[in-house]
Parts: sequence; structure tokens; C-alpha cells
Amino acid sequence: MAGALVLAATPIGDSRDAPPRLLEELSGADVVAAEDTRRLQRLCQRLGVTPRGQVLSYHEHNEAARTPELVERVAAGDRVVLVTDAGMPSVSDPGYRLVAAVAARGLRVTCVPGPSAVLAALAVSALPVDRFCFEGFLPRRPGERARAVAALAAEPRTMVFFEAPHRLAAMLRALADGLGEDRPAAVCRELTKTYEEVRRGTLRELAAWAAEGVRGEITVVVAGAPAAEPGAVDLDTLVERVEERVRAGERLKDASAAEAQAAGVSRKVLYDAVLAARQR
Repeated sequence: MAGALVLAATPIGDSRDAPPRLLEELSGADVVAAEDTRRLQRLCQRLGVTPRGQVLSYHEHNEAARTPELVERVAAGDRVVLVTDAGMPSVSDPGYRLVAAVAARGLRVTCVPGPSAVLAALAVSALPVDRFCFEGFLPRRPGERARAVAALAAEPRTMVFFEAPHRLAAMLRALADGLGEDRPAAVCRELTKTYEEVRRGTLRELAAWAAEGVRGEITVVVAGAPAAEPGAVDLDTLVERVEERVRAGERLKDASAAEAQAAGVSRKVLYDAVLAARQR
């Protein structure tokens, strides 16, 4: 039988969410590559399953070295199952490098669909779900984070982010500064776990709440930019106008303030958008 790479989603909190196929794949795989072999062992104990194949570690520190080995195992006809600590491999977790390498060899890649923090948070956020984008983790450094947020100021789709609990307050403050303090959002904490909590409100309200300290696994959902009023000028056009004024001799801050006031948008949002555009 031809080999295959199987991306197997694991529960994001409650082990009862594991699909039956996950148990089958774990018990029948020739190789199970796990982000954390100890967590895999604990999950298998809860599920009552014992992998019969070889169990290997596959994480951010060894994926470059281990990827060729796993590709060769698939090429030799083995069924290689990849699991991460929670959710779907390669979504903000190890896996993309291996998927790309296996696909480049023309070998089979498939998956066991299952729990996803992205979709779970989106579903319970009470924000529009017809169109959305996943932005993963924002940059840690304040300047880089501000530029990344500014680039999303005009994004019309609902946005989903991951964040570490100790950085949540700063991240929400950056979103409030760049997207507007009244932008609706939701912070989803410990999804499917005992202390699950979904906190909804404006970015200003959520930033104030998070300042007191938050624990657990965090997923943040933010509403997209509201539709522009008829005749309104889009942000890219405003950025071009600011740059024209700067080329004519005005200071960037003065040009941004003038154009922002004329268009009825936040001067900080426009200023940050100009900086973000210069980084492209």
C-alpha cells in the first residue's frame, strides 16, 4: 500500500472531542510524529489507545532535521501520522515544512479533521462568520506589532488571532489603538475546558479587562472594518495622499493629521498605515 502523511487534529481541551478516526490512526500508524511525545502519551492514556508504530518527536527545534527522514518513510510506503499539542498540525504549529516536502515528492497528504480553536472561537464570538481570516500571532515587539495592526485597519473580514496570556493586554491595546477602541471583539479563553470563558465587548473594554491579568489558552476574534460610507475614501488612497504631501515638503505627522481630519478617520490609524506601507 502506498504511504501517506496524515495530519491528525487533536482535542484543544476536552479529550472527548477526539474523533474516532484519530484513535484508529494512532493505533495503526507506522510512525507517529508528535510535537510533544509526553503530551501524546497522556492523550493516548485518556483515549485508551496504544500506538503500535514508532513514536518520534517533531517540533520547531528539530523539524528541519527530521523532515527528510519522515518524507523517506512516506516514500517507502509507511503511514506517518503527525499530531501537535492541540488542534490541526501546521496551523500555527509544526507541520507546514513536512506537508510541503511530502507534496513536492508527489506523495499523498491527507488529514483527520477535528477540533480547531480558530473555528470554535469564531463560532461562539457572536461576530460575522460569513468571511474571516486567520492572522495567527501578532509580532511581539511593539513597533512591529503596531505596523502589523495598521496593515489590518481596512480588513473587512472578521479576524482571528492567537495570543499568549501574558501578552494579551498589550495586544488588545495595540488593536484598540490601530483599529479603533469601539471595534467589537471577543476573547475566548480555555475553549472546551473546565474554565471556558468567552468575553465580548469593544477592544477598549477588553483591553481594560485583560490588564488585570488573564490565564489559559487564548483566541481573539475581532470584527472587520465597517463598510465605507458612500463617497468615503479608502485607506490606501489616503496613504497615497499623505505621501504626496510629504514629497511636497510637509512633515509626515502633519500630513497624516490633515488627511485624517478631512476623511474623518483616526490620525493614528492613518499614520500607522503610512509606516506599514513603507515597510512593504
